[in-house]
Amino acid sequence: MFGGATAGQIPLSGRPQAEAPRWPAPSARVIEPTPPTSVSPVGLPLIDYWIARHGFPADPTPLSTASVTEGLHPTTSLPVYDAPDGTPRARLAPWISELPVTVPVIARRGGWVAVLLPSINRTIGWLPAGGWVSRPLPDQLIVQRRAHRLTWLHHGVRAAAWTISTGTAATPTPLGRTFVLGRTTPHGAVYAGLDALALGSIPDDRDAVASALRTAHTGIHSWYRAGAFGRSVSNGCIRVPEAGQRTLLQHITPGTAVTVID
Repeated sequence: MFGGATAGQIPLSGRPQAEAPRWPAPSARVIEPTPPTSVSPVGLPLIDYWIARHGFPADPTPLSTASVTEGLHPTTSLPVYDAPDGTPRARLAPWISELPVTVPVIARRGGWVAVLLPSINRTIGWLPAGGWVSRPLPDQLIVQRRAHRLTWLHHGVRAAAWTISTGTAATPTPLGRTFVLGRTTPHGAVYAGLDALALGSIPDDRDAVASALRTAHTGIHSWYRAGAFGRSVSNGCIRVPEAGQRTLLQHITPGTAVTVID
């Protein structure tokens, strides 16, 4: 996971990331608003990088490796509900810590869409139509903890796979579905000079990691030492060989679903 100069957890730097939209601009389909289901987000707590927002339902299929092919990018601050026609619990903004937000769409029901939420593990929220655009997600990442394997699928077909490092027994890489929140630049030679992909997931047990890492997110990043691959040695992050990380940075866009299984 991202943790400043501490390898294994990655908090975003907080600096403006003018270069953040480096991914190819996906085609967007504007969803027209449906006023009867719209409420003002004013007064709702913000879903951000640091604090989880509670009251949302669990992902009904957290270990699913089915393709997730659509993402949702808010064009304004949106209320997020705990169920279709339910209670709005928080609001989702177009940006989180200077990163443009795209969340994976995992279900539809009566004009509502369910999305994976960041900063709280294996949790979904519901949004009505309006105030967001649809973005295609051609890629998918599957992490096998016991096999120490990361597989990249493109349009459902295996494109590549790498032997990786995952979290220790005390600080495991969180199981379940999450997604790529965005790209950031970690500091330190251990990252082989490459950007990292910050995920939506956080430590399952924040008390198990150093205090500086307790608000950090899981990351996918390169590593300077080949002997670490094929082992469970990180603070929860997914360490990838340098060539593999370069490939991921070239192809993987925000919103891409990542499923961690055993």
